[in-house]
Amino acid sequence: MLISITDLSDPRIRDFTQLKDVNLRKSFEAEHGLYLAESFSVIERALAAGHRPRSVLTNRHWIGRLHDILGVDAANLPIFVADEQLLTELTGFRMHRGAIAAMERPDLPSLQKVLKGSRAVLILEDLVDHTNVGAAIRSAAAMGFDAVLTSPNCADPLYRRAVRVSMGTVFSLPWTRIDAWPDTSCLKEKGFMVAGLALSPTAVLLPDFCASLSTKVQAGENPKVALVLGTEGPGMTKRALNSCDLLVKIPLSHGVDSLNVAAAGAVACYGVIQALKGTPARQ
Repeated sequence: MLISITDLSDPRIRDFTQLKDVNLRKSFEAEHGLYLAESFSVIERALAAGHRPRSVLTNRHWIGRLHDILGVDAANLPIFVADEQLLTELTGFRMHRGAIAAMERPDLPSLQKVLKGSRAVLILEDLVDHTNVGAAIRSAAAMGFDAVLTSPNCADPLYRRAVRVSMGTVFSLPWTRIDAWPDTSCLKEKGFMVAGLALSPTAVLLPDFCASLSTKVQAGENPKVALVLGTEGPGMTKRALNSCDLLVKIPLSHGVDSLNVAAAGAVACYGVIQALKGTPARQ
């Protein structure tokens, strides 16, 4: 159902008119239960995960492609069509990714459900940058982690930028919030070793940690790992550090003292997954 839009004050597109204000966007999404999926590839992944679109914003150039993606849903779904100049004014950038869909936000699964059958989970503690959240989730999915957990104060994985940077992997990789954080008893009860990635003098090197995991696997054990990433700069909170079973750090060269949190997460996720296969990655 195509609807032409010529005025940004049109109340029918209120799902899209708060895009530039992060704080207002977050409260608006929470109140009305929606999130924004930007680009055809992200929309396709959201639909494949069973998420339901509420409306779509695009320009006429992309209508045919959009109909192919939406299928029968396109007939009854409001598809708002605006010219490129108006879309740029609304979003703050030239919308070359095809479309933005307002999706109904699904209920988060329980922690018990997410942990069931998992051997490797990534915990994001208080990451405030949506780009880092999206990149960390994408890395976790790519490296073979089973799930992602976020602390109550972590940026929303379903915020527009986080979804875009994750390339929609936030829809395919199970995730939920761990409300009791930094209480890790629920993880330890299920046999998870909680390892915090931290630049601490007491931290073991990632290759040594991975080697110990691989040895356990080769001995017939089935270790489970919950890897914790702290926020950019300050790192993990003191309470979270104290709740970990051990701390792990990545050995660095050429005078580099730290990595971006998402990059560090990718390196650590790869090492952990290889170790859980019994073949730790060469360092």
